[in-house]
Amino acid sequence: MNSLLKVFAVAIFAHSSILNAQSVSTSIVPNSGSYIGLGFGANSTQFNGQTIQATGISTVMPAGTTGNAGGPPVGFDFSSTNAIAPAIQAGYFQKLQNSSYLWGAKLSYSYMGGSTSTTNRLLIPQFGTYPNGDSFTGNAVAQSFQKTIKHQISIIPYFGQSFDRSTIYFGVGPTISQVNSKINNLIGFADLNGVRTDVSGTPQNFSDTQWVFGGTAMLGGTYFLDKSWFMDFSYSYSMTQNKTSSYFSTFNNPGTPNSYSGSLIGSSTGTATIQTIGLTINKLF
Repeated sequence: MNSLLKVFAVAIFAHSSILNAQSVSTSIVPNSGSYIGLGFGANSTQFNGQTIQATGISTVMPAGTTGNAGGPPVGFDFSSTNAIAPAIQAGYFQKLQNSSYLWGAKLSYSYMGGSTSTTNRLLIPQFGTYPNGDSFTGNAVAQSFQKTIKHQISIIPYFGQSFDRSTIYFGVGPTISQVNSKINNLIGFADLNGVRTDVSGTPQNFSDTQWVFGGTAMLGGTYFLDKSWFMDFSYSYSMTQNKTSSYFSTFNNPGTPNSYSGSLIGSSTGTATIQTIGLTINKLF
């Protein structure tokens, strides 16, 4: 019985080796090559863990009294946003010797300027004091808070397997994304002696743009139209790092009987996840 099992195992191994060799020899997928491709991605972006912190420092004239008000970070929720984004990629792959398995790497760029999420009517509670110890409450009110990912670049090493006219692959790599944060039409209010008072005056806008690192995992497949052209289909899941955006402006709010001047200082934090289904057509060199 053991001898028969050994013979059977050897026969299966030999048969699979022959099939693999035949697949390698008949495949139109080249043994190696560099490529460049153009296409698009359908993106779904979700901004997570978004918080805003705001502090106001004001001087009241003619009394010349200076007070400040602030509070802990306040969280806000965003709904996911969907967009179609153009994409370009360049890469290289190579089959392992006498095998249908392959390795490679690709550099991808996607313009994602349409992926903007908005949350409306922000109310940021604040607590303040004057130098004499008197306390007061207030809040910063903003019309909206917006987050946008404008650009994303990824470098993805991958490993896969080739067949007659196609390949499948899986890869993980780093990303860098340009993220823009906007706070629109913010006004600082305070409850002074029981009266709700507009301290900062004219509504102000704040914006911060920065590049943030992240990571992505990608599952994909290609189909070769001939030995020079192929289609690349992929699904990727990316996440950006949590990085702080900072805001600052001054204000001057003249009035009667009191005038107010000072500074508005704030920050926001949060991450983003992006799911992308991509399609490119590629030329092999």
